[in-house]
Amino acid sequence: MMKNRNHLLAAASLFMLTVALPATAQERSVRVIAEDLAVPAGEPGVNIYVRNKHPEGMTTFTADRTLVFVHGATYPASTSFDLQLDGISFMDDIAEHGFDVYAIDLPGYGKSSRPEQMSKPADANAPFETTADAVRHYGAVVDYVLKRRSLPKLDVMGWSWGTTIAAGYAAEQSDKVERLVLYAPVWIVHPEAEALGGEGKLGAYRSVTAEQARQRWLNGVPEVKKSGLIPQGWFDAWQQATWATDPAAGTQNPPSLRAPNGVIQDLREYWRSDKPTYDPAKIAAPTLMVQGEWDHDTPPYMSQTLFPLIVNAPWKRYVEIGEGTHTIMMERNRRQLFYVVESFLMEPVPGALSPH
Repeated sequence: MMKNRNHLLAAASLFMLTVALPATAQERSVRVIAEDLAVPAGEPGVNIYVRNKHPEGMTTFTADRTLVFVHGATYPASTSFDLQLDGISFMDDIAEHGFDVYAIDLPGYGKSSRPEQMSKPADANAPFETTADAVRHYGAVVDYVLKRRSLPKLDVMGWSWGTTIAAGYAAEQSDKVERLVLYAPVWIVHPEAEALGGEGKLGAYRSVTAEQARQRWLNGVPEVKKSGLIPQGWFDAWQQATWATDPAAGTQNPPSLRAPNGVIQDLREYWRSDKPTYDPAKIAAPTLMVQGEWDHDTPPYMSQTLFPLIVNAPWKRYVEIGEGTHTIMMERNRRQLFYVVESFLMEPVPGALSPH
């Protein structure tokens, strides 16, 4: 296994070195258009917030240049995938490369509808927005985009818990998926791993303070590397934007972000119990798995266990990025993540490449 892993990582490093450097902010000439949408979740009174970005003047939409992104267990997509740091967000960068790209906040997160359970004390209701719910809601957005752009399929991408959503959708709706990107994949959890959300009874949602978020972000990073990992001001920009999406965050002391506990329930019932929520053998789309070296939330053992199980993808790739955490998307090495994902999405089918 170690020999294969070393060979795999060497190939990944070679791939990364061949990627062209990006344009600077001054050199970028593509103007990106943004639109905010409310997509019905399929339940009375519940809407899913969706942000769309694409190059100005784009009139032709294709399956291989349309992408729908879904976030992880705690934080919405709108304040991470589309957070402008150093003048540009990950979403902006993908749009500038000619994509019609969408980011969604699932119900209970970010700018989407807040279910009734969130207006009551957490212990008054059971966990909500499970993975099954999220796959259904994600599918509603995918179907909306397919209809909107008159497309048969598109690219799907998930981050962290979002990888179980995107991969679960790809496994069950393979005819609608062009390519699949799994960023920081979740897979079976080692028994000795720390339990996210604790071990006690679960309420409808949990609350997270800024300090807890910072500690979780830096967990697993070597002490000598912590100060340089997140450029100055970036954590505060993300934290303030994210907590601002929760209307009740400021009413708690200290201010706390609420996040649905359906995912924590699933971690206990499935991922910590050796029961995946989807079958990776059903994935039939080209697949990229990308991982940060210092990812403590979804450590490399998860992605390295999952990768060999994706046996029916026409081609697949695994890339581990050095000196990055679970949240490399908003760290100093984030451009490496951008390059790897965008190159995969734009790459011709390998079988059609010249042997030279």
